[in-house]
Amino acid sequence: MYLIVGLGNPEPEYSYTRHNMGFSTINELAKRNNIDVNKSKFNALYGLGTINNEKVILLKPQTYMNLSGKAIREAMDFYKIELDKLIVIYDDLDIEEGIIKLRKKGGAGTHNGMKSVISELHSQDFVRIRIGIGVPKKQIDLADYVLEKVQKKDYEILESGIISASKAVEEIIKVGIDNAMNKFN
Repeated sequence: MYLIVGLGNPEPEYSYTRHNMGFSTINELAKRNNIDVNKSKFNALYGLGTINNEKVILLKPQTYMNLSGKAIREAMDFYKIELDKLIVIYDDLDIEEGIIKLRKKGGAGTHNGMKSVISELHSQDFVRIRIGIGVPKKQIDLADYVLEKVQKKDYEILESGIISASKAVEEIIKVGIDNAMNKFN
C-alpha cells in the first residue's frame, strides 16, 4: 500500500495558490483514478483506492503546511506504511513553472512543509515529486508569492505540472521510482 501525500494549506481559502500544488495533484489523482478524498482522520482528508492495481491512500494534511509531517506520521503509523511506499508532492520555487522533478531522497531546502515531514519521520529517505512554481517576476515577499491566488492564464502553466506529477505518481507505482525518474526528469 502506498501513501501519496500532497502538501498544501486547507482549502478552499488557499485553492489556486502556488503553495497548494500538492493538494491540487491529489485532487487530480483522485479524479483520474475515481478515488473519493472525503474521509477525515490523522488531521487530514484522505481517500482509499487503487492505482495500477496497487492499494493507495491519497492524503491532504489539514494542519497547515508547517505541520504537515504530523498528519503523515499518524497515517504511516496507523497503516504500517514503510518509507519506501511514501510519495510526497509539493511546490518548489527553484524549478521553472510547470516542470516536475522526482527524487528518491533528499533534504527539505527552504520548504517548511518538507522540514516538518523530515523532522517527524526522522528520515530523508522517501520519494518526493517537486512541482516547479518558479520565482517571482517582480519584487514580492516569497510568502505572498506562494500564497497569492494565481491568475487563470498563469495557472494553466502550473496545471501542466500538476498533470505531469499525477502521471509520475502512476508511473512510480507501475514501474518503480528509478524508471519513473528516467521518464520524467
